Amino acid sequence: MDGTKRANVKIGAEVSVVLKEHQRSGELTQGTVARLLTNSPNHPHGIKVRLEDGQVGRVKVIHN
Repeated sequence: MDGTKRANVKIGAEVSVVLKEHQRSGELTQGTVARLLTNSPNHPHGIKVRLEDGQVGRVKVIHN
């Protein structure tokens, strides 16, 4: 599913995000969404979220 639309990203969803320090490499980190940080309805680089472990990144993949 598309991680650039805020409506698709739900709290508690399993997602893969790119952390700030991995933006160049594109390395993905998997986790569970604890909080949505982007207020706009969409963002071209992915909706910014805080994972349950405290890490912050932009959603690239939403797992079903």
